[in-house]
Amino acid sequence: MSEQASAVRVIGLWPSPFVIRVLIALKLKGVEYEFVEEVGKKSELLLRSNPVHKKIPVLLHHGKPISESLVIVQYIDEAWSSAAPAILPADPYTRAVHRFWAQYIDDKLPPAIRTLRGSDDGDKEQAAGQLSGALKLLEAAFVELSQGKSYFGGDTVGYLDIALGSHIGWVKAVEKIAGVALLDEAKVPNLAAWAGRLCAHPAVADSIPNADKFVEFSVKYGSFSKPINSGAK
Repeated sequence: MSEQASAVRVIGLWPSPFVIRVLIALKLKGVEYEFVEEVGKKSELLLRSNPVHKKIPVLLHHGKPISESLVIVQYIDEAWSSAAPAILPADPYTRAVHRFWAQYIDDKLPPAIRTLRGSDDGDKEQAAGQLSGALKLLEAAFVELSQGKSYFGGDTVGYLDIALGSHIGWVKAVEKIAGVALLDEAKVPNLAAWAGRLCAHPAVADSIPNADKFVEFSVKYGSFSKPINSGAK
């Protein structure tokens, strides 16, 4: 392990979209890191590093812990500001708009995905409708924010690309699990094309496994908390 990697550690579990965000941001900035897998009973390192929420992911930078995935992504952008590309938009208004949509994503997508994969109780048809509706709104947001370019961030992968892109694996997985069409060219053509470009990006490709791996994880474990018992945000 290099000295740089030992200075940056990520406590997490690969299927968590919130952990995936952190990995994408680090790879985007070219930062070497050590991945500390959190499996089974919550480790002393996790409990010590995130005593408030006791959840993954946690970024340890020279031993100092940073929690909450969106906070971590912003930290990475600021701590490695000299490394291109910038993750957050430079314009304050555009940055606020991207933060708004990132929060919308975290409010709407995870509950519906958990219901569709069967880890939470709920009406699957209603959850599919909620998720489909959210993606349609994000389709319109992409058209507006990308301004005809490849990503929400324009020519490069940015904050909102990371926030939404981290959920792609699970969206595709619940399409298979629940037999629904969500990230579909007929429904959200721009978002479907964006997802394909994003998943092929060098900083993203290794961070989001194919849908079958998420399906296998869901069948084996059901929930992150049973028996993985890590939680994530």
